[in-house]
Amino acid sequence: MPRPLIAALALLLAGCATAQPPGTPTSEAPAAELSDADLQARWWTWALASPQERNPVADETGQFCAEDQPKDVWFFAGTFGGRATRTCEVPADRPLAGPAVNHYSANTTDCKKFMEAAKGSVTLDGQVVELRRIDPVEVRFDAAKDNAAGERAGRIAAQACGLWAWLKPLTPGEHELRIEGESGGLGVAVTYQLKVKDAG
Repeated sequence: MPRPLIAALALLLAGCATAQPPGTPTSEAPAAELSDADLQARWWTWALASPQERNPVADETGQFCAEDQPKDVWFFAGTFGGRATRTCEVPADRPLAGPAVNHYSANTTDCKKFMEAAKGSVTLDGQVVELRRIDPVEVRFDAAKDNAAGERAGRIAAQACGLWAWLKPLTPGEHELRIEGESGGLGVAVTYQLKVKDAG
């Protein structure tokens, strides 16, 4: 291939790349992104792993952000209803995942009704994050004894649904994550002040 043509092709490819603000996820989903069922099952297991007094969903300040977090993803949450402002430290090498609003039920009809009224948004550093709409899907999750939701302890089979976000690992530094969601009588609004530590 002639050198001028190679140079022109290189310039064209370079022009296709656009810079993004630090911490902004790209549109390409990470390879480790969880399926609809796995994401919800693992999130609900996390959300129901601790009692009210140290539960990260009931937490109003962020002091329990790290409670029961898995090693491969960092979960965030709205609330069980209401507002909260949380300051949290986040590992630099982990994707983040959580709902704008979500629900589970013993039957599909409840979840369908919830999703008919569901609306919400997630923004990272002022940038809107595209949400994944998950209509009712069967999941199985674990609820610990004396969990914050008052659910019976043990393995639970349910239909789960919601509006979900998945973020690539954030760049080191400070980021703001905002969550807003509602459906029926449930309304949540959370602001996370995230401090991402350099993995090195």
